Amino acid sequence: MNRLLVLLSGTILTAALLSGPALAQEGAAPATGNENTQSGEPVETKPANAPDQQPAFAGQTRAPQPAETVEIETEVVAQDLPHLWAMEFLPDGRMLVNAKQGAMHIVSAEGEAGPALEGVPEVLSDGQGGLLDVALAPDFESSGMIFFSFSEQRDDGNGTSVASAKLVTDDQGGGTLEDVQVIFRQMPSYDGNKHFGSRLVFGPNDELYVTVGERSDPEPRVQAQDLSSGLGKIFRIDRNGEALPDNPFIGQENAQPEIWSLGHRNLQSATLDGQGRLWTVEHGPRGGDELNRPEPGKNYGWPEVTYGVEYSGDPVGEGITQQAETEQPVYYWDPVIAPSGMAYYDGDAIPEWQGAFLIGGLVSQGLVVVHMDGDRVQYEERVPLDARMRDVKVGPDGAVYAVTEQRGGGGSTIVKLTKAG
Repeated sequence: MNRLLVLLSGTILTAALLSGPALAQEGAAPATGNENTQSGEPVETKPANAPDQQPAFAGQTRAPQPAETVEIETEVVAQDLPHLWAMEFLPDGRMLVNAKQGAMHIVSAEGEAGPALEGVPEVLSDGQGGLLDVALAPDFESSGMIFFSFSEQRDDGNGTSVASAKLVTDDQGGGTLEDVQVIFRQMPSYDGNKHFGSRLVFGPNDELYVTVGERSDPEPRVQAQDLSSGLGKIFRIDRNGEALPDNPFIGQENAQPEIWSLGHRNLQSATLDGQGRLWTVEHGPRGGDELNRPEPGKNYGWPEVTYGVEYSGDPVGEGITQQAETEQPVYYWDPVIAPSGMAYYDGDAIPEWQGAFLIGGLVSQGLVVVHMDGDRVQYEERVPLDARMRDVKVGPDGAVYAVTEQRGGGGSTIVKLTKAG
């Protein structure tokens, strides 16, 4: 088998997008953090978009780097894939991937993508829409059930929907989705092509968290503050799409019972921590990406309270960053990282990252590693990948796997990150 040497000294994936069959890559050199910053200083040194805004508490933004950062080696395990949005490991080590245009594939351990799975429903792939996240049911090994989110065309517009299906594989590396059912629809529909979200996370008690967006435009985005609307919310449902009986707004008049928290912008990052608690990162405006630990019934402010500014440079609303009725983010970024997938690291392969959140960066083009001290950010470091990062997962081997993409809808690559040496 031919093997490509991928040299990684501040720029990687130069060779990763060469044409040809998907190959496993070896011999990678270390990818380290930002070489222009000194240990202990913030990794982010660019000017803020909202320089007059002040954090609500120390360490809420621009946390220092660790005194020592681990050297990371990268190798390309699959390339020339469709434009992917999400990845999930199957119990046998293969990867189930969602392509934005609407196809679902199984990628072998050798990096080969099988044929598109049969039975995937039609998706709306315009703009930011498409086939979005995928999650295995907690009992997948016995049930074969998966759950996935997608942008759905409807008679009165479109919106984010969640479906369940049984994955039945075949001997050719493909398979079929059987008994596909749409179990939940974000309502109301809206005729737009932005801010669909979305991530799916199963909690420790089989509950399913569904994150969505507020559809971006000025008219619908205000509904992030409206409990009768499903825009800009996190939902908590069972496998049938029903509200759980201990949800915070059960029985409240004019409130959607599936809502867990409100006041969110565009949630494309979510994971559980080591205690089984939900954490998210949402896209802010120009500045103001937020790390949150969403709690039941709480309001996270958007669009009335936020860090950052409009893309035009104007204040968002009245330019308020703090208000007693809304929650402060645990951490925020200005300028933005443009968050994508997110994982909690509890593996052994990179012990220096134990207990850290790993966040994909679309604008920052790499992996953002956020080290925690309790529920506060202690350190932030970055691993550059020189490509937009769309998803991140911890593999069964303890390595970190990143899905990268090229702006404009080019193909995707899956990169494996391990400790050097």
